[in-house]
Amino acid sequence: ANEMLHHKANLNGYLSYHTGQSLEKINQDTDRDFFMSAKEAKEYGLIDGVIMNPLKALQPLPASSES
Repeated sequence: ANEMLHHKANLNGYLSYHTGQSLEKINQDTDRDFFMSAKEAKEYGLIDGVIMNPLKALQPLPASSES
């Protein structure tokens, strides 16, 4: 049980650091099921963006003309 609490504390610390949310808020939000939309996840800091057109997202980027 102590090991599980240790891992949860580590994970919450990582989430707090990478999302910019306070550790208190992360602890509260991860205590129980917490669902959010894609927009809410972006605002929370969990994701960078939402792919609206997956086929377009898979296209290679144009080659840079810098040499």
